[in-house]
Amino acid sequence: MAESAEGLGTIPEHERILQEIESTDTACVGPTLRSVYDDQPNAHKKFMEKLDACIRNHDKEIEKMCNFHHQGFVDAITELLKVRTDAEKLKVQVTDTNRRFQDAGKEVIVQTEDIIRCRIQQRNITTVVEKLQLCLPVLEMYSKLKEQMSAKRYYSALKTMEQLENVYFPRVSQYRFCQLMIENLPKLRENIKEISMSDLKDFLESIRKHSDKIGETAMKQAHQQKTFSVALQKQNNIKFGKNMRINNDRILEERNEIVLKHALEEEDENEEEVLTVQDLVDFSPVYRCLHIHSVLGSEETFENYYRKQRKKQARLVLQPQSNMHETVDGYRRYFTQIVGFFVVEDHILHVTQGLVTRAYTDELWNMALSKIIAVLRAHSSYCTDPDLVLELKNLIVIFADTLQGYGFPVNRLFDLLFEIRDQYNETLLKKWAGVFRDIFEEDNYSPIPVVSEEEYKIVISKFPFQDPDLEKSFPKKFPMSQSVPHIYIQVKEFIYASLKFSESLHRSSTEIDDMLRKSTNLLLTRTLNSCLLNLIRKPHIGLTELVQIIINTTHLEQACKYLEDFITNITNISQETVHTTRLYGLSTFKDARHAAEGEIYTKLNQKIDEFVQLADYDWTMSEPDGRASGYLMDLINFLRSIFQVFTHLPGKVAQTACMSACQHLSTSLMQMLLDSELKQISMGAVQQFNLDVIQCELFASSEPVPGFQGDTLQLAFIDLRQLLDLFMVWDWSTYLADYGQPASKYLRVNPNTALTLLEKVHRGMKDTSKKNNIFAQFRKNDRDKQKLIETVVKQLRSLVNGMSQHT
Repeated sequence: MAESAEGLGTIPEHERILQEIESTDTACVGPTLRSVYDDQPNAHKKFMEKLDACIRNHDKEIEKMCNFHHQGFVDAITELLKVRTDAEKLKVQVTDTNRRFQDAGKEVIVQTEDIIRCRIQQRNITTVVEKLQLCLPVLEMYSKLKEQMSAKRYYSALKTMEQLENVYFPRVSQYRFCQLMIENLPKLRENIKEISMSDLKDFLESIRKHSDKIGETAMKQAHQQKTFSVALQKQNNIKFGKNMRINNDRILEERNEIVLKHALEEEDENEEEVLTVQDLVDFSPVYRCLHIHSVLGSEETFENYYRKQRKKQARLVLQPQSNMHETVDGYRRYFTQIVGFFVVEDHILHVTQGLVTRAYTDELWNMALSKIIAVLRAHSSYCTDPDLVLELKNLIVIFADTLQGYGFPVNRLFDLLFEIRDQYNETLLKKWAGVFRDIFEEDNYSPIPVVSEEEYKIVISKFPFQDPDLEKSFPKKFPMSQSVPHIYIQVKEFIYASLKFSESLHRSSTEIDDMLRKSTNLLLTRTLNSCLLNLIRKPHIGLTELVQIIINTTHLEQACKYLEDFITNITNISQETVHTTRLYGLSTFKDARHAAEGEIYTKLNQKIDEFVQLADYDWTMSEPDGRASGYLMDLINFLRSIFQVFTHLPGKVAQTACMSACQHLSTSLMQMLLDSELKQISMGAVQQFNLDVIQCELFASSEPVPGFQGDTLQLAFIDLRQLLDLFMVWDWSTYLADYGQPASKYLRVNPNTALTLLEKVHRGMKDTSKKNNIFAQFRKNDRDKQKLIETVVKQLRSLVNGMSQHT
């Protein structure tokens, strides 16, 4: 039962498989048959049985179909057999007709073939013409390219290449010659690029060599323009009365007229032909190279190359020569090269788009400016000639004005000029120090004599001196010596020289006035004062010369107000202005006078010492000569003559010199008595010394210099007088009794001094006693006096010891 049930289940499955085999493509039968073998056992046998049954059914159906159509098939065969005969006849007729047609069409075929060949040729000719019409413009353009390359019109050649690539080559790209042309274009471009870069290098080398000529022309034009503008402005000021004349001094006005005339002459000479940078330099290589690289698409590369090369050239231009500071030509070459460099860059900036930019030129200028300032600061420090420094300043001003006209900031250069101005003033001060020294060396230190009014006017034209009494009669003498007007003139020349540097610095009149006054103050307080002090200290300058120097400084001090007026007339800045600097002439010449006065005192004392050194006392003499020593009388006569010269000095100076001389003489005489090498003094020598002191007192009482009150001058010898009186009257008891009392007669006698001199006199008396022991009547007196001296010596020693202990 189970097998029957199983068999019944497989029958529908076999029917399905058979339907799939009949209905599907034979390519898909394999999977269907495989499913038969994958089913249950014995399924294959059952399937084959089922397949046989299905085949038998189909055979039966085919047999039925054939039986149904057999009669029609027989009828069709019969009709075909009937048509066969007619078909053979028709075939014969067609063959015969074809043969006749073939024979008749042979000539037509020949003619037709000729026509076909002509048509093909005609079509080929038309095609060739059309292709040649496409190729001829390409060939013409390429020929044009070759001509442009030969003519070195590279920019046009590049444009022609663009047209060939964009317009013409696409039309004939299928031809081999076109491919050769296309392959050749990059080589041509590279060739053009190399040629243009070579031209650029030649251009860069050319402008490097000619930059100084370019800069020289630019600076010359800027200087001419500025000179003409300044001269024209001065002329307008003269017309409208805005200028002020300098009192009693037309030098500035004459200089202005000369400057104006010179400027107008230069303007007329250069009016006909004004060269520009384009006249001096051919910029076409730059334009061509820029256009070429623009077309080639390498504009940025070209810009970087150009800027890099120009920066290298800038560094070379900014590198100065080692000996540049020796001559102005060295500075001029340095400046003209720099100006030429930046004039070219400014031109490139304005005529090209993007090759250089304002930011690039500003960066390059700032770098160059720092280098220029460092170079000028270093090299100008070596300049010791003020004329060279002034020429350097003028070059810097023209250099700055030229580049400022091209839009470059130059404020730092004018700041540098203020540093150089200080150096210029230093060189001027050194130069004028030599001038002053020469004036002092050539001066005779005597009042200036004038024998006529003409000579008088010559002197006052040089120096502002006013003395109504001096104008009345001739001959006369000016109180100052010849150096005074010469120094006054040289101070004015110094002011002119200092003013030269202040010109064209774009500063106000107030600032110029301040600069002139400060530099003049330096001249007075440092240079002139130093020269005066050195002069005063020179060994060959005597007392007469020192007196004249004091008189000269007095008149120079009085002339300072005229120098202030002179500066005021130059700058038109009133002296009453709040910030106006005053000239320090008062302090300058006051210091010099004090130094001269001190030197007078010193030299006078030295002269006294020279006379004192001539003293030849016989310290053992028994009796005085009865008259003063010869050296002392010569000294007094010398002092009298000197003090007569002092009458031209201020009274206080003469009195101080006289008092100083008397005090120094008194001190020298006292030191002579107390000299440690002098061991003994006789009373005769003391009496002789007293005679000399009396002459000194008589000289002091004769009032050698007026102005002393009472016996003021005699007090210089009071110490000597009281000491000598003590020995002359031998009043030791009074001295010892009144010592320390305000009303003491010998108040100025120091115990130590008295002891020293007394011991020397004691030794002198002992020596005299030994020589005179043959006189018996003097023995007792001498012994008594020696005992008295010994007693006084002991008392003085105790007094001195008590003073030292108290101290």
